[in-house]
Amino acid sequence: MTEIKHIVFDIGQILIHYDPNIPFSNLIPDEEKRQFFFDRICTSAWNIEQDRGRTWPEAEALLIAEYPDWETEIRAFRKHWHEMVSHALDERVGHLLRLQDEGHDVTLLTNFASDTFRQAQEMYPFLKTGRGVTVSGDVKLIKPDPAIYELHVETFDLEPSKTLFIDDSLPNIEACRALGWHGIHLTPDMDLAPELHKLGL
Repeated sequence: MTEIKHIVFDIGQILIHYDPNIPFSNLIPDEEKRQFFFDRICTSAWNIEQDRGRTWPEAEALLIAEYPDWETEIRAFRKHWHEMVSHALDERVGHLLRLQDEGHDVTLLTNFASDTFRQAQEMYPFLKTGRGVTVSGDVKLIKPDPAIYELHVETFDLEPSKTLFIDDSLPNIEACRALGWHGIHLTPDMDLAPELHKLGL
């Protein structure tokens, strides 16, 4: 059986739910207009730059200059961000806490803006547990860039061949495997328990 000494969890869609439609279904009730907003204005590509370290004022100013008629909705993205992370994924959080209680080395590696991560920690105190976390917005690197995995290894003195990463993004899992880690690509309908059991966890 593979020896796993270090277990690394992603956060979004692994430990906490994330869906920007939760607040925006009320802020922009018209579905077609709301889809335009996410497809053309506050896009995933725009949002991930905050994960890379761009500040929210910079991000908002960029879009407002291009879409001045949407200023209220653009500013609402950060203002209502806490509503987007509506609940913890309790079963998976249970595994996180159980592994820690059993004495396993558990850390977190996440693409997250610096300020919203601290807000999430206040909302979900289990994000303060474990040995530590690498936050993309803090280190100005994002998955699947190999550099963020290498930084995590260096920061927490991990042995890649004995490290397991759990993430909902296949490119992120493929990147960790290319560096010698083990990975579980955890899709929304998957149960984590049998995957951990296969590894003796």
